[in-house]
Amino acid sequence: MNAREGLLVEDVPLAEIAHIHGTPTWVYGAGTLRARARQLAQAFPGVAIHYALKANDHLAVLHILRNEGLGADIVSGGEMLRALHAGFSPSRIVFSGVGKTADEVTAAAEHGIGQINVESAEELALVGEVGARTGRRLPVALRVNPEVDAGTHDKISTGRRGDKFGIPIEDISALYAHAARLAGIDLRGLAVHIGSQIFTMAPYAATYRKLASLIGALRAAGLGVHAMDCGGGLAVPYRGEPAPLPQAWAATVRDAFGGLDLALSIEPGRWIAAPAGVLLTRVIRSRRAGMVRPLHILDAAMNDLLRPAMYGAWHGVVPVSPVALHGPPESADIAGPVCESGDFLARNRLLPPLEDKALVAILDVGAYGAVMSSSYNARPAAAQVMVQGGKATLIRPRGRAEDLWRDEIALEAAP
Repeated sequence: MNAREGLLVEDVPLAEIAHIHGTPTWVYGAGTLRARARQLAQAFPGVAIHYALKANDHLAVLHILRNEGLGADIVSGGEMLRALHAGFSPSRIVFSGVGKTADEVTAAAEHGIGQINVESAEELALVGEVGARTGRRLPVALRVNPEVDAGTHDKISTGRRGDKFGIPIEDISALYAHAARLAGIDLRGLAVHIGSQIFTMAPYAATYRKLASLIGALRAAGLGVHAMDCGGGLAVPYRGEPAPLPQAWAATVRDAFGGLDLALSIEPGRWIAAPAGVLLTRVIRSRRAGMVRPLHILDAAMNDLLRPAMYGAWHGVVPVSPVALHGPPESADIAGPVCESGDFLARNRLLPPLEDKALVAILDVGAYGAVMSSSYNARPAAAQVMVQGGKATLIRPRGRAEDLWRDEIALEAAP
């Protein structure tokens, strides 16, 4: 490739994609998705890997990961239907989430979903009722809140006391014994997930030690524990910081559960999808007057990529063209055009001076990017493109403004 073509995604120039499909556009690399899935499979032989759909649920992404042998982790009835439509075997789907409705549990029963991770005593009662009503024994694991702080951002921590996820660890033994007696329940074992962006093995090790001890106590009480869902959360190094490899996580799982004769599973999402995606965008204009730093306003915004505005997430920002250098690098802010003061995609970044219409790539957005986007300010959805085998294919057309109100009903004025 000619270096003057600029930034590439799997050998395809982003400038070429922008010329054909416009901006903003999500660009995913199929090769990266496959490589990440295979790296996990090599690190976790014999462990079931269920991809967390909430990270990126585009059918093109799901087809790739299904074909790599992954199952699916879902958190809603809609994700259930999407996973089934993508061809995942119902037996390879795990249904997580704190707010399952009776209709969703009934659908899970009818489709033969492989495991329901129950997150409260109240939800256990509901699942038991649905099982009894439908004449089925629904496969269940109890999700444990182990009261372990994963040392990550407050808004992506899920294993501490007071977090909304899971059953308090001190309540598990009594509830497990109760679940084992319910006619509509096929009790499989336990599940745990303590959060996302976990950079050290210490929180995993502390959690898994607690769960291994709990399994021993349950078995000593005569209760069968056959499965352990170890969750997800392995960190993605958005800033290039040191981050653990899957092999370290796998070793921590083996150290805790390797000798316990359990069917083990994990639920990765972000680690697979994030590095596979970039958001291709263009500078609308730059401002200097009255600014603390030069301000580059892009045609992508918080309605496209919510994470920076929602919880200060950091993503790399780089110019696409290597020849768009018109002076020494300078510290600058990157914002979108949405009418919100929080619509900043990056602050205080060292960048070359960017001219109007310059192409910019926001990195590592394959997870929690397009799935969290909205039409705020009546902004249609960005296009989505998949790069595979040196070819870029449009996998979702850019939304149209008229589609935003197509299904709305305007009432006539009252008499």
